Amino acid sequence: MTLDDLRRYAVARSLFPPTSLTRALEAFGFVQADPIRAPARAQDLTLRHRVRNYRAGDLERRYSGLRVHEDFFINYGFVTDRVFHLMHPRRGGHAPWSVARGRHVRRLLDFIRDRGPVHPRQVDDHFALGTVTNYWGGSSSATTHLLDAMHYRGLLRVVRREAGIRVYGVHEQVRLKADTTNDPRERRVRLDALVDVVVNIYAPLPAPSLSQAVRRLRYAVPQCSTGITGALQRAKRRLAHAAVDGMDWYWPAGERPERAEPHDTVRLLAPFDPVVWDRRRFELLWNWPYRFEAYTPVPKRRWGYYALPLLWRDRVIGWANASIAGGALSLDVGHVAGQPPRDRRFRQALADERGALCAFLGLAD
Repeated sequence: MTLDDLRRYAVARSLFPPTSLTRALEAFGFVQADPIRAPARAQDLTLRHRVRNYRAGDLERRYSGLRVHEDFFINYGFVTDRVFHLMHPRRGGHAPWSVARGRHVRRLLDFIRDRGPVHPRQVDDHFALGTVTNYWGGSSSATTHLLDAMHYRGLLRVVRREAGIRVYGVHEQVRLKADTTNDPRERRVRLDALVDVVVNIYAPLPAPSLSQAVRRLRYAVPQCSTGITGALQRAKRRLAHAAVDGMDWYWPAGERPERAEPHDTVRLLAPFDPVVWDRRRFELLWNWPYRFEAYTPVPKRRWGYYALPLLWRDRVIGWANASIAGGALSLDVGHVAGQPPRDRRFRQALADERGALCAFLGLAD
């Protein structure tokens, strides 16, 4: 087993042949979301490589007819129904509401149940709960803050978005579901299943990355957080693994890294694509310390505001910043080696990827 084997395996198993949107979502179980649109949101940039004829915004447009939920897994994004029910109810992992807050929660539930799906502005107009200090030290609407907390606990679900704002409805199924997280066996079953979801999305994973990713499940199942160390230990015994260049790597049991020859394909990947997400793994496989720089001060950026790693065959050889001006796509491409490969097939593959990106964005090539 070599790093070359692992690199080809990582690309081949994540960038599977394009399929339907439903099947692609089920294959992953979770797709990370991000609100930045440069030139499209991260969830759309991730799905366009895995879904046939996918167009920017398809997930949001079709959301109400899919068995998916906006929720927090190891990051915020979209989870399938199966993953959602492995995580909920989350009530056991929280201190109970205060008396005053519990009263607000009950009134909000009654209001939304009577009115149907509501925009936060409608709730604020009705209750006017005031402001709170948010995570960044500024002020935000207390109504929005409470709606977010109720959504996280599974009492509400996002039924759609309007101009990017979540519209909430009551999640009756979770509200009435029995809390079984006090059963030690049930906790183990849930945690092991969630660990398998993580590994399925991001494998193969070096041991430090596996540990870090699994520990992030404390956000998904805070009610089971005391069992996460044990789940990690069980996973290391259960998963297939090998030592490569002095590092232990893990992947789903029953799979075997194949030595398939990569295709002559260029792909521009989202910063949160499963191939890119774990920066430690990325640097080990491609010997390049890629970083997401949208929140980096401009003078300190090395690659750009929203640099998309450029995958050629099974090698990440550069990056591109994509923008739209005057209805046309502009690609600013850089190369790790300082210059592009002197290969006619690479030039054609890059042109094909540009055309695919234009079609995804609804632009003329």
